[in-house]
Amino acid sequence: MKILAIGRNYAEHIKELNNERPDEPVIFTKPDTALLKSGRPFFYPDYSNDIHHEIELVLRICKVGKNIDVKFAHKYYDHIGLGIDFTARDLQQKAKEKGLPWAIAKGFDGSAPISEFLPISKFGDLNNINFSLKVDGELKQQGNTGFMLFNFDYMVSYLSKFFTLKKGDLIFTGTPKGVGPIRVGQKLEGYIEDEKLLEIAIK
Repeated sequence: MKILAIGRNYAEHIKELNNERPDEPVIFTKPDTALLKSGRPFFYPDYSNDIHHEIELVLRICKVGKNIDVKFAHKYYDHIGLGIDFTARDLQQKAKEKGLPWAIAKGFDGSAPISEFLPISKFGDLNNINFSLKVDGELKQQGNTGFMLFNFDYMVSYLSKFFTLKKGDLIFTGTPKGVGPIRVGQKLEGYIEDEKLLEIAIK
């Protein structure tokens, strides 16, 4: 199982970080040791002082695929859930300034909390799914798939050019605006529409 992630997929998030709008998906990966199941606490590591939350919808791949045509891409994922792409912003910035890879800023242990998954069949329109993140009960991030630069099918097709997709692989599909730092003692709750699927305590 591998975790593939799409960066800079929501225009307003690109603006808030002063990043350049991409012409094609920005890809990074996380190791399986980054996974953290909903309900388990996230222990703030001592190697970062500026970890940010980034709520995302996550696709689960249901069969092997390579060089998938966009028009067939919908056949390769069957469930959707929530994930948080925890990002050590200080480590990321340090690496960026030196022109170095920022794998540790995205892939450290516990940096990918995930929820339970819902069948795609539950959703009438995959281009109109609302999702959100609350921190201590306060709404911090709110997104809709209609605002993605690259939709689900395009992402799956694009990724399959470079990576053979396998059953159980996870695709983090990008975060909307509102990312911000987390602190010890906070509780994070993730929602798809009005259904809470993800809960993480920061310790």
